[in-house]
Amino acid sequence: MLKIGVFGVGHLGKFHLNNWKEIKGVEIVGFYDPSDVNAQEVSEKYQIARFLDPERLMDACDACDIVAPTNHHFALCEKAIKKGKHVFVEKPLANTMEEARALVKLVKESNVKMQVGHVERFNPAYIAAQSLQLNPMFIEVHRLAQFNPRGTEVSVILDLMIHDIDIILSLVKSEVKSISASGVAVMTDTPDIANVRIEFNNGCVVNLTSSRISMKKMRKMRFFQKDAYIGIDFLNKKTEVIKLKTPQDLDAFSFDLDTPHGKRTIAMINPLVPEVNAIKMELEKFRDAIVDNTPTLVSEVDGYRAMDIAHQIINKIKNLSINS
Repeated sequence: MLKIGVFGVGHLGKFHLNNWKEIKGVEIVGFYDPSDVNAQEVSEKYQIARFLDPERLMDACDACDIVAPTNHHFALCEKAIKKGKHVFVEKPLANTMEEARALVKLVKESNVKMQVGHVERFNPAYIAAQSLQLNPMFIEVHRLAQFNPRGTEVSVILDLMIHDIDIILSLVKSEVKSISASGVAVMTDTPDIANVRIEFNNGCVVNLTSSRISMKKMRKMRFFQKDAYIGIDFLNKKTEVIKLKTPQDLDAFSFDLDTPHGKRTIAMINPLVPEVNAIKMELEKFRDAIVDNTPTLVSEVDGYRAMDIAHQIINKIKNLSINS
């Protein structure tokens, strides 16, 4: 039985607790949270022991689930890794690039598994697209949210856009060539809305827009590649494909289109979207990596790479505001 300790039982931490309780082969040995209000609620609802010292909880468990605010990630992760504990940490990996580099080095020198909570990798709409040959050359991304004071200790790039950065880096097998970005701080001291263009050496271009001051929610990613368009709606869990019809697309709705190259048959496909609880799945995969001694699906290196691009974007926006 894998013993789990949860560090941080606020809004997202409670989601983690609910899912850990449903996952086989694990035991929640306790939680740590400095807030007496959070702690009382969790103790009464879940009947789980509260630890007042985070190191004592680390000593009592095999793996640490760190769902604390970003500025506490490094200290908790560092202590856990040095104690030989496996670590799941919410995104972003750390508060600064120096901290992120230190954690990557610590994991490499230890014999522990580390997974970063880029949960959109486990979104059922994205999983549905994995059956397709994704080789995008142009990507359009919109991630819009209504304003919520929770999470505003970091910019919209580290709060929201980093999800999309992680997915893009996992798909585009090429080095980043250039980044241009603009952003505006509206409700907080850091950018609340940002627009970014990333160009890769293989010619792929990505446009990203993220906002946490929108009237409506939207989480969409659109891929354009040779002979196909793939649209993923992360919010409504839908995936659609428009592509040149092949013999394998027998059951697809199709229509003929006259083009300069002659008549083409276009297929419209809605891949089957599995019924998946993304948070539960990412935690299960973390458990599996520990039990089976296999690599985690979203490693500390993945978390570092996403942070690296995010911080390059933040610096671009800072420099733009200084020079304007």
